[in-house]
Amino acid sequence: MEIILARPRGFCGGVIRAVNIVNEVLALQGPPVFVLHEIVHNRHVVKRLRDQGTLFIESVEEAAPGGIVIFSAHGVSDGVFERARERRLRVVDATCPLVKKVHFRARRYSRAGLELVIIGHKGHAEVEGTKGCVNGRVHVVGTVTEVEDLTVEDPGKLAYVTQTTLNIQNTHLIIMALKKRFPSLMGAGLADVCRATQNRQKAVHRLCREIDILLVVGSRNSSNSNRLREVGEQSGCLSFLIEDSGEIDPAWFRNRHRVGVTAGASAPEVLVQGVVERLEALGDAQVREMAGGSEQTAAEMGASRRELDVQATLAV
Repeated sequence: MEIILARPRGFCGGVIRAVNIVNEVLALQGPPVFVLHEIVHNRHVVKRLRDQGTLFIESVEEAAPGGIVIFSAHGVSDGVFERARERRLRVVDATCPLVKKVHFRARRYSRAGLELVIIGHKGHAEVEGTKGCVNGRVHVVGTVTEVEDLTVEDPGKLAYVTQTTLNIQNTHLIIMALKKRFPSLMGAGLADVCRATQNRQKAVHRLCREIDILLVVGSRNSSNSNRLREVGEQSGCLSFLIEDSGEIDPAWFRNRHRVGVTAGASAPEVLVQGVVERLEALGDAQVREMAGGSEQTAAEMGASRRELDVQATLAV
């Protein structure tokens, strides 16, 4: 068996930043620390932080008045910030900077009097946060069919933003469908789909030229992990999304000898290594990493500023 590891894979800068923020608050303040929703969508990461004293809550009303609450990497609505202020909570905002950029763009369109379309998955935490950042009418579409069924007030005053963790190919088709129906549509193309998401999907496209089967390590509620599996299937490769090595079925590899492994942006590398060890235990295996550029993220380069921001918040 040949095992080929995708590059890049796993943690992106926004996830590194969010997890480090929780760790820093725990170190500075001590447990318990409240986090609104899962800090990132990976049950292994969440469990580790929970074991260290993090309490994950579903509303700011669950946090003690005057206490600390961390907002997850997916972002929250303006209404959540307001409720946190009303409860005198000290907020540490771990929203991914790229999600913040989408919020800024959405607000700018809304203030210009444009009706907003969000391309994304209905009910996803990131989409709900973006919806809650604008005051005007907002629509969420996730397929070309939903674009065809879309009804707006003024077709000449319409703009769109996208969720940051979407399938590039599908998103392009949705944008084209929107532009066909609404020629005056404003938007930034695929710019809202984060670079880490795009890089991981492009790596899977390249990887699928060399393999018989693709394993994507990531949680089932992780949008970007699901999209990697989706990209693998679109590339004609048998693809599975697995939480960890315990979900591997040896029957998958009968008559398949070239295995590709990647990981969603919220999946730690230790899970990838666990998958490799499990595959090696199935028989003789050679492991190599595909060629590809490494990522230097803004979140990593700005680590010292982030730490200062956390310390300043806790000092209030």
